[in-house]
Amino acid sequence: MNKRQVVVVTAGAVSMLGWGAVLPYQYAYAAETRGWGALVAASAATLFSVGALVAAPVGGRLADRLPPVRVAVVAKLVAAAAALVLLVAGDARTFLLGMLVLGLGITAAQPAQSLLILRWSGTADRRTAFAWAFTGSSVGMAVGALVASRTVHLESPSGMVGAFALAAGGFVASAALLAVASYGDTLPVHTREEQVGAGGAGSAVRAVLRVPALRWIAVVTVLISLGFYAQFESGLPAYALTVLRVPEQTVGTAAAVNCLVIVGLQMLVVRATRRRRPATLLVWVGAIWLLCWGALSLVGLVPAAAAVTFVATYGVFAVGETLFAPVLGPLSAAHAPEGMAGTTLGLLAAVQTGVSAVGPLLAGVALGAGHGGVFLVVHLVISAAALVAALRLRRVLGAPSVPAGTGVPVGDVVRVA
Repeated sequence: MNKRQVVVVTAGAVSMLGWGAVLPYQYAYAAETRGWGALVAASAATLFSVGALVAAPVGGRLADRLPPVRVAVVAKLVAAAAALVLLVAGDARTFLLGMLVLGLGITAAQPAQSLLILRWSGTADRRTAFAWAFTGSSVGMAVGALVASRTVHLESPSGMVGAFALAAGGFVASAALLAVASYGDTLPVHTREEQVGAGGAGSAVRAVLRVPALRWIAVVTVLISLGFYAQFESGLPAYALTVLRVPEQTVGTAAAVNCLVIVGLQMLVVRATRRRRPATLLVWVGAIWLLCWGALSLVGLVPAAAAVTFVATYGVFAVGETLFAPVLGPLSAAHAPEGMAGTTLGLLAAVQTGVSAVGPLLAGVALGAGHGGVFLVVHLVISAAALVAALRLRRVLGAPSVPAGTGVPVGDVVRVA
């Protein structure tokens, strides 16, 4: 990686330190520590998702019209301000406002940061750059969670001051790194005349959805996100605790294994799949999801193996993540309408955020009613649908070629399966 890529990856990791420290504890902090109740705590998570849904497409469109680094820096500073609001929040209303703005800031920065990776990467190393960015974010969240586990004390209203301060400091440091990295960047920003759908958000969405490949990329993204990412933080742990009856420590071990597999295998997987078409890798992801949910379905036959199977499944899911993360951004940008790479990435980020918000609700309904089998069957069907949709995407893309659209050539799409 070149120096700018290293800085972008580092900035992403640093920004996730604080979120990794806040995410595991914010529900219990709001509901129990501050005594605001489960409704406020659940509403806080919902408002975060609402903010993210709004911010992702808006941030993407702004990144197409303004220097992406400016959009990313401002968004990260907004997130830092939101973390400070959470730190000083003395009532539920202020806390809810802070969570809403935090969702806005974190997510608005993502499309712009992805555009920076595209701008500062060569055609041959774009997958590698996105892979490092994903790995850096995973490590940042893991380190943040580790730090929080040693410093957060939920029995005291001030017990999360350190976590909120770490979040604010991480976002500020990330913004500073991006600003420094962009110094001397002479690459042009798309002019207004180059934009497609400049008349409004609706026309931008229509411009993106007119591209058949992007429609299928969106479908695959929804299904793959529903099949795992939407359940990673709540649904799967709840299934493990309430149905498989594994110890709480096992859930933590599984999350750690997931992170370690990503860190250990990401670059090896990128090198091993360098000549594989992105759509082929998405087919593999669908197959891996199907395999994992199948294993979780069969573990009921051997209850003694539940803990080992659950941990191992999280590790196998991580292998699928190392395939998915490096290809989605470059593939989406490669097929974006001219001058709309940021808009396209923002819309897909909004789709992923929306799906991630729906996932826990689906899990809560099924598991809350005692229907663990339904939970598994639904995700087996979703994973099978992701596999079929990825196969369809591969047919839509057809013979490898260099697509017109982004203004930045994406070498990955010309590799053969």
